[in-house]
Amino acid sequence: MAITSSFNFQIFIFPLLLVLLSTQSSATSTSITDRFIQCLNNRADPSYPINGQLYTPVNSSFPSVLQAYIRNLRFNESTTPKPILIITALHPSHIQAAVVCAKTHRLLMKTRSGGHDYEGLSYVTNSNQPFFVVDMFNLRSINVSIEDETAWVQTGATLGEVYYRIAEKSNIHAFPAGVCPTVGVGGHFSGGGYGNLMRKYGLSVDNIIDAQLIDVNGKLLNRKSMGEDLFWAITGGGGVSFGVVLAYKIKLVRVPTVVTVFNVQRTSEQNLSTIAHRWIQVADKLDNNLFLRMSFNVINNTNGEKTIRGIFPTLYLGNSTALVTLLNKEFPELGLEKSDCTEMSWIESVLFYTNFPIGTPTTALLSRTPQRLNPFKIKSDYVKNPISKQGFEYIFERMKELENQMLAFNPYGGRMSEISEFAKPFPHRSGNIAKIQYEVNWEELGAEAANRYLNFTRMMYNYMTPFVSKNPREAFLNYRDLDIGVNTHGKNAYVEGMVYGHKYFKETNYKRLALVKTRVDPTNFFRNEQSIPTLSS
Repeated sequence: MAITSSFNFQIFIFPLLLVLLSTQSSATSTSITDRFIQCLNNRADPSYPINGQLYTPVNSSFPSVLQAYIRNLRFNESTTPKPILIITALHPSHIQAAVVCAKTHRLLMKTRSGGHDYEGLSYVTNSNQPFFVVDMFNLRSINVSIEDETAWVQTGATLGEVYYRIAEKSNIHAFPAGVCPTVGVGGHFSGGGYGNLMRKYGLSVDNIIDAQLIDVNGKLLNRKSMGEDLFWAITGGGGVSFGVVLAYKIKLVRVPTVVTVFNVQRTSEQNLSTIAHRWIQVADKLDNNLFLRMSFNVINNTNGEKTIRGIFPTLYLGNSTALVTLLNKEFPELGLEKSDCTEMSWIESVLFYTNFPIGTPTTALLSRTPQRLNPFKIKSDYVKNPISKQGFEYIFERMKELENQMLAFNPYGGRMSEISEFAKPFPHRSGNIAKIQYEVNWEELGAEAANRYLNFTRMMYNYMTPFVSKNPREAFLNYRDLDIGVNTHGKNAYVEGMVYGHKYFKETNYKRLALVKTRVDPTNFFRNEQSIPTLSS
């Protein structure tokens, strides 16, 4: 009888304890949030009240504000950790207050520009620490000066907005950055930023001449006041490790009034492995005015059998006659004809490269609605030696074994080979033929589907090991990939950071980034699962 009574007591008391603990945890979280909000209201510039820009989970608008810039639905599940607060900053003082108050209350800070971080690190954390998000989307001003060929761009702007505002004032100016118009400036520029002008003009960071940054003490700095080491770090090393980048000053580049584009397709039945083998031999050696990407995916042929389709989206800074002559000499295997080519303005080519129909108004670049929204996984690699025809045939067979595989080969060479690997934290310069992007998209939501497709992506990545860089197997920071290493920011943080840091930056640049980090953020306030750690760790 005594045993039964004890058992009944446990059945009753344990759920009660869980409820009490849950309530206590919730109350603690609420009290932390309340104290944080009080601090923000006290700290913000009274001329720019912050209270109307604060969203807690009890606010009816909280879900829509959080989800507005989630670009990977892998991180929009009910089980995904949520911030205790979102600050939709309207003024630099809001960010300054957020930094100072977060330090006081020991909260983890996330900064989100466009939400395109492939692992969601601008709005999700894998730690158990309470965190909040500073959303930059309101800070999107773009001031273009054609007279001195520069522009100041706030980091909440999108690439599409940048391109549109440049073209609004000039048809012979552009800026080298990515091809997706909804990508935010903040993460894209600070991580390197590449696009189809890179062989002519290098990366985005190779064309940035000034910046505004709010540091760990809440001070607003420019290039002169922050110093060259910190400026170097936030132009390719990822801004979120060092502060909150408010704006970049960019140097515009010249483009002709007429450019040429094409997007021819070939399949395995059309000798795709021969074409791919020739591409890997010449793509990095072609005229600097030419960017000829090669992408592969799996389709069904007319017999209903799986086959590989190769897609060759291309931008040439010149006319179609010159382009056809050039490729028929250097790359006749592609079989390019003049009828494949279309001449247009540079700003129209931006729309073309993003798969908008020809004739789409350029105002489409101002839309912040992504063309596609689904769960996905991205990985990256670098090719330093040509891949044989047999090698490509092996790759194609492995792609057909798996599901939803897409591989994109982006050509290097040109201006990229002329810049030192130490000029910016981004080290992948000469010696690279191409960068590979692995992409797997799926529609089903939930952990089971995600794990299935993530496994497919990792299998393809493993199959590619013989064809890519080694020791380290290099990776691109803008293609964030937590598979290659995660930092717990404990006593071994520097060593943990080497695992992914050497892949993203190589050894010398990683160490220099850690030196800068140690000087400007010694307590490691600005951190995420792949941020730069301090040397003291």
